[in-house]
Amino acid sequence: MSGIQKIGIIGAGAMGQGIAQIAAQANLHVFLFDVSAAAISKAQAQLTSIWERQVERGRMSVEQVKAAQAQITPCAALEELADVDLVVEAIVENLEVKQDVFKRLEAVVSASCILASNTSSLSITAIAQACEHPERVAGFHFFNPVPLMKVVEVIEGLRTKPEVCQALVEVAQRMGHAPVRAKDMPGFIVNHAGRPMNIEGLKIAQEQVTDFATVDAIMREQAGFRMGPFELLDLTALDVSHPVMESIYHQFYEEPRFRPSPITAVRYAGGMYGRKTGQGFYTYVDGKKQLPEPMPIPPLNDEIKVWVLPHHEVGYERATELLERLGIVIDESDLAPEDALILITPYGEDVATVVANFGLDAQRTIALDTAFGLEAGQRRVLMRSLLTAEEWCHKALALFSHDQTPVSLIEDSAGFVAQRLVASIVNGACDIAQQGIATPADIDTAVSLGLGYPHGGPLSLGDAVGADLVLEILQSMQHVTGDMRYRPSLWLQRRVQLTTSLRTTR
Repeated sequence: MSGIQKIGIIGAGAMGQGIAQIAAQANLHVFLFDVSAAAISKAQAQLTSIWERQVERGRMSVEQVKAAQAQITPCAALEELADVDLVVEAIVENLEVKQDVFKRLEAVVSASCILASNTSSLSITAIAQACEHPERVAGFHFFNPVPLMKVVEVIEGLRTKPEVCQALVEVAQRMGHAPVRAKDMPGFIVNHAGRPMNIEGLKIAQEQVTDFATVDAIMREQAGFRMGPFELLDLTALDVSHPVMESIYHQFYEEPRFRPSPITAVRYAGGMYGRKTGQGFYTYVDGKKQLPEPMPIPPLNDEIKVWVLPHHEVGYERATELLERLGIVIDESDLAPEDALILITPYGEDVATVVANFGLDAQRTIALDTAFGLEAGQRRVLMRSLLTAEEWCHKALALFSHDQTPVSLIEDSAGFVAQRLVASIVNGACDIAQQGIATPADIDTAVSLGLGYPHGGPLSLGDAVGADLVLEILQSMQHVTGDMRYRPSLWLQRRVQLTTSLRTTR
């Protein structure tokens, strides 16, 4: 099944056009079919325009463009795909429609032809069930825009022959994409691994921890992500994202980790989809996102005495190092003086829990997130309890921003914002690995290229934060909230346990 030279593409929309582009550029002969002749003409015109711009930018020569154009043959009927080696279906996300197309294809193509679906959410096994030869059916899931998103998921259905997926891996590489292998499970890799960012961000907003823009700013400027959850949801659009969230939740039989939010349900019902409607989590004027005015930071007028609770070894060490860099004198008394700001450094806990456990003065207690944002220029995040006095909030903001570093003050939350989101993201990827849906390397590659997460993907991100700290955050969040969505993956838990065991036996 190797040596694919002729590719049939069904559907001349954005996905079909993108696949046709990279295939033609790879010197593969493309047979482009759509039930609408106008759609094919439009796709060809858009490809011509794209390639002309590539010539203008010096990325392609005129000869290369002519060669690519010559590789595309428009087709008016499925029968014209009779001699292709591979068919990639990129049509509407409807199981019955896809099954019908695949059944019709089997009557047209050769016995050796591979049938692949670009589906993002439907089961490959279910699509193949309609075929006489389900062993040649696989998933070949590209991402939009195809030429720029360099990852493609190769999905193996329960009856798919291994050599079919290997052939797809080879042709993907020829087209300049990074193939990742996945088993046929809801969401495959990228849509599965992408759930925690959006779902946990929505949960944070639902709990009134902070506003949408602050969540996004924290994830960009403290945790190092390219986008926060609400920017991403506005970009992908809720008419796409919300049904996917509901679908994956139900396909996993109401798994708490995938529980959707009523926030998106209401906005979806109201047509507030995001950028394309001009109104989502942000308002867009002429396509430009409108941001709220930043909160004014009070000046540091008086010397502030700071006492740090030594309840968390890592947090205490990082907080004291930061205070020393800022030139702040730390009070080292055994107990907090009555005129000092009480600084705590929880991992997965909220301020209320730490105050109660250690008998602290709630009015003067502020939490600092020491898991992220301690390097120069990174956003710092402070957290107050229900009883923290405004006076001490202002003092803490003045203290931690006096070197011109941006600071966010949020309401009480088990795990701040970045801790909650990052731990949930890492935990979700660990569970994908535990289920054997993909290898750890393919999980990181898929998410890094498909979602742009930092540190090379979620599992590498977990290593950067520290697997033991990620596990601690999850366990603390589950203990404080009682919510099973935070239960740690066994894949993560066992690796931390065994690493700890190795250290203690050496």
